[in-house]
Amino acid sequence: MDLGLANKSVIVCGASRGIGRAIARAFVDEGSNIAICARAEDALQATAAELCERGGKVCAQTADVSRPESLDSFLEAAKNTLGRVDVLVNNASALQSSDDEASWRASFDVDLMGTVRASNRVVPWLTEAGGGSIIHVSSTAALEAAGAPAYSALKAALISHSKNLAIDLADVNIRVNTVAPGCIDFPGGHWDAIAKDDPERYERVRASIPFGRLGTAEEVANAVVFLASERASWITGICLSVDGGQHRGNL
Repeated sequence: MDLGLANKSVIVCGASRGIGRAIARAFVDEGSNIAICARAEDALQATAAELCERGGKVCAQTADVSRPESLDSFLEAAKNTLGRVDVLVNNASALQSSDDEASWRASFDVDLMGTVRASNRVVPWLTEAGGGSIIHVSSTAALEAAGAPAYSALKAALISHSKNLAIDLADVNIRVNTVAPGCIDFPGGHWDAIAKDDPERYERVRASIPFGRLGTAEEVANAVVFLASERASWITGICLSVDGGQHRGNL
């Protein structure tokens, strides 16, 4: 199936590892040009080098999305390098696991306000391009009472923000959706560490998933790429769980 993403210009915030890196790879493999950011310079440049080898134009710049000036500098560089913007993927997360005030502030500044600011900055560019797609990366932790309170609450806020944007921007042909990954295992990631440090917990989680395994970053990336594509032209305002049935609620 031709997803119609060849020569599209895509921005992925938070793309040096894991899900973000897989998303960037998936777009490049579809023929898209890509701009990526992350805080860690070494990991970002390693990802950029890999993307360049796969083809397409690549813009990579370190950025802290919790700092408006840093985020705006990256977005401007992305627009200038790529020439236009067709897709924005908001994947950056503070990944806070505590319930103290610092965790709430980090989650608010990175997960929510980084997404809000990036979306607001890019919407005029998408409009200028005749439309496009914005995708927020949330979590199934946003859909139920489980996990760290700050992380869950701010990931839930992304779902609400996405729905409101989807309604507001439909008349300029911009679609806005959210994906909610379940437990995703990748080298160097959260669940990779748990598998090594607390194998009993890892096994409990694995056994709770109907498919009997954790998901992969590539499986999340496939969902993101589809939602960004022309094949999803009549899909907007949804929250798509990518979790192998891990979340069992009807909604």
